[in-house]
Amino acid sequence: MKIIQKEIQLKAKSRGFHLITDEVERKLPEIKEFNQGILKVFIKHTSAGLSMNENADPTVREDFEAHMNKMVPENQPYYKHTFEGPDDMPAHIKSSLMGSSVELPITNGQLNLGTWQGIYLGEFRNHGGSRKLVLTVLGD
Repeated sequence: MKIIQKEIQLKAKSRGFHLITDEVERKLPEIKEFNQGILKVFIKHTSAGLSMNENADPTVREDFEAHMNKMVPENQPYYKHTFEGPDDMPAHIKSSLMGSSVELPITNGQLNLGTWQGIYLGEFRNHGGSRKLVLTVLGD
């Protein structure tokens, strides 16, 4: 078994859900060396998250953002962690709900995803900045 691990930095993105599959693949050309394996993508932040979902219709990402904002609203009177702004505590909650990693199969040197699947970055801060991902490939 072979293991490759690298850290990449994504460009800053606006608040919302963004497809990052192509960016991950571009920054991990070593994936072509694997016949079969697993790619684990981990985000090193507590106010953004990762998920797998629909990659074709951008309104899915808009609906995700709208639903998350209704489910976890800003400016709640019971929030105590408010020093970093009204979007910060909700961003931490959303990050925990979405998760910090995804695992993807690799087959014949490429991600083995469904026709309409892509990796989502959920950016939950108004000005989150660039985000760091750790990419770990295990396989042969």
